[in-house]
Amino acid sequence: MSESLVEEIKSQIVVRDDEINVSDLEAKLNVAKPVGYDTVVVIQGVPVVEESKVQDFYRFLTSRLFAKIGKVKENGLHMPLEDKDGKKVSNGIVFADFETVEFADLCVQELDGKQILKNHVFVVRKLSQLEKALNTPEEFTFEEREFKEREHLRSWLADYYGRDQFISYYGNQVSVNWNRKSDIPEQIVNRENWTETYVQWSPLGTYLVSLHLRGIQLWGGESWNMCARFLHPYVKFIDFSPNEKYLVSWSYEPVRLPPIGHPARENMPFTDEDEGKHCFVWDIASGRILRSFKIPPQLDNKDAKKVVWPLFKWSADDRFLARVNVGQSISIYETPSLSLVDKKTLKIEGVQNFEWCPVSNALGGDNKEQLLAYWTPEVVNQPARVALMNVPSKQTIRTKNLFNVSDCKLYWQSNGDFLSVKVDRHTKTKKSTFSNLEIFRIREKNIPVEVVELKDVILNFAWEPKSDRFAIISANDQILSSTNVKTTLSFYGFDHKKNTTSTFRHIASFDKKSLNSIFFAPNGRFLIGATLGSATQYDLEFYDMDFDTDKKEPDALANVQQIGSTEHFGMTELEWDPSGRYVTTSSTVWRHKLENGYRISDFRGTLLREEMIPDFKQFLWRPRPPTLLSKEDMKNIRRKLKDYNRLFDEEDIAETSTANRELAARRRTLISEWQRYREEVTARVSEERAVVGQPLHSVLPADEEEVVQETIEEVISEQIETIED
Repeated sequence: MSESLVEEIKSQIVVRDDEINVSDLEAKLNVAKPVGYDTVVVIQGVPVVEESKVQDFYRFLTSRLFAKIGKVKENGLHMPLEDKDGKKVSNGIVFADFETVEFADLCVQELDGKQILKNHVFVVRKLSQLEKALNTPEEFTFEEREFKEREHLRSWLADYYGRDQFISYYGNQVSVNWNRKSDIPEQIVNRENWTETYVQWSPLGTYLVSLHLRGIQLWGGESWNMCARFLHPYVKFIDFSPNEKYLVSWSYEPVRLPPIGHPARENMPFTDEDEGKHCFVWDIASGRILRSFKIPPQLDNKDAKKVVWPLFKWSADDRFLARVNVGQSISIYETPSLSLVDKKTLKIEGVQNFEWCPVSNALGGDNKEQLLAYWTPEVVNQPARVALMNVPSKQTIRTKNLFNVSDCKLYWQSNGDFLSVKVDRHTKTKKSTFSNLEIFRIREKNIPVEVVELKDVILNFAWEPKSDRFAIISANDQILSSTNVKTTLSFYGFDHKKNTTSTFRHIASFDKKSLNSIFFAPNGRFLIGATLGSATQYDLEFYDMDFDTDKKEPDALANVQQIGSTEHFGMTELEWDPSGRYVTTSSTVWRHKLENGYRISDFRGTLLREEMIPDFKQFLWRPRPPTLLSKEDMKNIRRKLKDYNRLFDEEDIAETSTANRELAARRRTLISEWQRYREEVTARVSEERAVVGQPLHSVLPADEEEVVQETIEEVISEQIETIED
């Protein structure tokens, strides 16, 4: 080929950059872009160590501090060294490179400002934060973002009519409803398969909890969206702290982690330390595990099939949770670290049970101290003992020795003013038993103890909320073994005296009952005595402790009257609503399949609504948080009750009219649907008869006519007269 022809061909070739394929070179020479320093954390304030002890300090960090936070990359720890007096030592700074950004964020959240070691407070920042601080521009630029308002988790409290909500769970349906005085509750939301086992409210009503094979879900807000979830396979029981900061979950099955390197392992909140554990304590706000415990099922001594729950008991301020190791010690943990107070268990030989005081600062003084009561049985020559202790100081402030003791039960009054110890005693021959009450007066000097002597065995005890009165159910020891046990319901109150010693005094008793359970209304005054757990009796008796107060004697502690009685066949549960105006009794399929459903009555026992629902499982009133009103505000409301009553009566009439209109509209809808269905059937039958040549309506012969007679009886009036002989 001549040179002139080659030059002509070259001149006709046009090379374009976008037509050149260099993908093979890009793949071969590709260099990953730097991901920044979001996973690197700088920790200041760590101890200064020599070069020979650097690796030991790395092991301390990974095993003790980072175990609950997250994994550090391989060779991800670096501690700069400097020469000092001829030796290489650290300068108090550690760089930690975590595997994920989430782990790095959690490290800053958990360790920053914390005194991890003696005389060492850590200052923790992400390296990207330090880089940003060093490169901050001199001029501030405002970045406008769209505001998205979150739903208020307590929005139901703003209901104009002050109504309460309740859960109804039947079959696979869970519904949330407004309670109304009319027969028809107002349904808010209804969902299928909302839970796989059961549902539960949090203590203040903020969350609705559903339990699943994979774990726990929290729901709330007006839209009932999911607020949080906690992975705990086969979870069986849950328990909240009183202020809803923490959650305890427990399962029969211990946690099993996939093999190392399995993809599912990276998405689990568990570490190697959590494997084989049954119980977990969660922080609700962050969703992370604070600590795990290997606690197999703890069975009740009286019922081998019944699991003792809750395993832990919370102090009133959510600061401490504790668990009794029967006969040995009490383990008290402090939140949020969940480390043992003073790094050791509280050893108490023979300890059987304990209870926290339901209010903080019951004794005044230091707000950090919480009051705890426990009891120990008789051992050899040592008497039984009840003790009061301050936590975390573990200072015993009061003890009481007891003799001939079979069992004890601790009952705190709701305001923390009194602690009642129900002591079951036996005679010296141990052939018979009886009970008495040892009542500690917490607010008085030196905490005196008053003894209330009884001749019978106390079956049930309950303090009236926010009051110094209580009720007991008792029976004679000789008839407890019989099939038809007759019990006595008794009421007691604290008699305040100026010149003499104040004492607890008997108010009234009601004999020859079959009651075994006591349920006080949330605000006190009204009480229900019930027969639960019986296969033949389902009695309900309603009492008013301040009946007709105008006629009450000046020195009387109460004027107790029975204001109603009824029974609910098959009853398995009883619960007051938060206002104390309504009470619910239910018959659940979990106990038996007899007439399942629920009833709502008023505080006198008058039936307001009854629903028989097959496969009925749960009825739960939504709890309310404590009121924000002061005592003075509540007094003003009581003074103006007559004015409010007029408004309430008008609203009741309007609600009744609305309910009647809704019922009439519903009936009209059903009638119109029936007429439409009948017209469709008539048209279809007409077409079918036309095809076979038959008229729409066949006429019967005269001798085959059918005459239907219907007799309607109506009672115009009824009068009963007594004729004397």
